[in-house]
Amino acid sequence: MILPKAITVKEVGPRDGLQNEKTVISVEDKVAWINMLSETGLSYIEVTSFVNPKWIPALADCYEVATSIDRKPGVTYAALVPNQKGLEKALLADLDEISVFMSASEAHNLKNINKSIDDTFPVLEGVVKEALAEGKSVRGYLSTVFGCPYEGEVDVNQVLRVSEKLFEMGISELSLGDTIGVANPRQVQTLLEQFLRRFPQDKLALHFHDTRGLALANMYAALQMGMTVFDSSLGGLGGCPYAPGASGNVATDDVNYMVNQMGIETNIHNEKLLKAAQFIEQRLNKKLMSHSMLVHENNCSLDS
Repeated sequence: MILPKAITVKEVGPRDGLQNEKTVISVEDKVAWINMLSETGLSYIEVTSFVNPKWIPALADCYEVATSIDRKPGVTYAALVPNQKGLEKALLADLDEISVFMSASEAHNLKNINKSIDDTFPVLEGVVKEALAEGKSVRGYLSTVFGCPYEGEVDVNQVLRVSEKLFEMGISELSLGDTIGVANPRQVQTLLEQFLRRFPQDKLALHFHDTRGLALANMYAALQMGMTVFDSSLGGLGGCPYAPGASGNVATDDVNYMVNQMGIETNIHNEKLLKAAQFIEQRLNKKLMSHSMLVHENNCSLDS
């Protein structure tokens, strides 16, 4: 079995991790946390989302956060953008990369974006084209690839159709999302077999949620298929507001531990990750449920 020698971990905690939290973190604390993440060795951080604050109040301070962080050379700073209005603010903030998003299932797309899939395409196409014209790279997120909370199983041909349209718009990478954490390793490999026949491996990423405790197993299945780009959220923070029952993302600290133990390089410093995780845990006043954080907590209890 041949596994990649190195992978890229894309940190989505400041956006995907915080968007569903009831505790609203101050601008100062968000900025401090992102600056800590920038010092861990991560090469990509999604810092916020330029959505209407009515829908995601936890990220209402998107512009202030994006324009206050320290930009570390070599780190790509990205933000999620739903439409033209959001793009205008993201461009003013001068972020490195713009991320657009939609769902593979009609029902989730209607809940999440309030549009049908076909009505979403022209909106995103306008965002992608303008962002590219402004010299920004554009990433795409596709939700409910492995299952939908409203429709159940999603036809792989539908997933491929939507993916094809997104690539035709000009996105440089597509992140395939297991939004509610229903995927299993065999399903991951079966889907990737079909995707890798249609799209280059280096244009695809995986975005796993750990609802049923299978995120790391699914990641391992993807590694066996040669995949090298994975989204994660420090401490396992996260969840989709429009996907009932969806728990957090696969934890960056758990991902880093697993692949490092397997001899796969990430260039991410575990101790610095731990400090950043402790910081946001204190600000949220809740325990982060990643395995790495639980082990650390147990070790601290034994030491005391």
